[in-house]
Amino acid sequence: MNESLSQYLAFLDGGTMALLAFGALVVVFLLWAIGAYNGLIKLRNMYRNAFAQIDVQLKRRHDLIPNLVETAKSFMKHERETLEAVIQARNAAASARDGLNPDDAAQMQGLMAAEAGLGSMMGKFFALAEAYPDLKANQNMMQVSEELTTTENKVSFSRQAYNDAATLYNTKIEVVPSNIIAGMFNFKAAVLFEVSSEAEREVVKVSFD
Repeated sequence: MNESLSQYLAFLDGGTMALLAFGALVVVFLLWAIGAYNGLIKLRNMYRNAFAQIDVQLKRRHDLIPNLVETAKSFMKHERETLEAVIQARNAAASARDGLNPDDAAQMQGLMAAEAGLGSMMGKFFALAEAYPDLKANQNMMQVSEELTTTENKVSFSRQAYNDAATLYNTKIEVVPSNIIAGMFNFKAAVLFEVSSEAEREVVKVSFD
């Protein structure tokens, strides 16, 4: 009888130890999962915040362009078609930016396409402006152009910061083991803000000296 009781107690002790070990593993996994989840949230918020900085600079660019075109109207009377095309491209880019969610790949692609179109039209505008000395010498034109060039530089820097943050986040959701948590909670890859052509890689440079 005593031997049977000892064996039973030994079984209970073994089962308890196994249960405790299993419980400890569950706790360790939960702690890791919480840490991994919070880490992904932090990285996602970083790239979202970085995009917000791009948005600020894009809005500034979009606000400056109508002033630029308005100033040019009285000098470039024979370039009405180009001036209207610039405004149309500006409006399309502003519309694509308005209310944009950087997590939405389709919206991001639409914004990049619209910005590429605007950049192309601005290039044509400044190329034509070179043929109008009086416009180049206009004080308001020089001031707005300088502000636009500064804004273009800020857009470039902000875009690089965003792409760095987005790449860090994308890497985290792809590598083992954090990809397990990313898959469980549907963390989607961020879309890099890429330029569409070599021409778009060049910051708009205006010199109306």
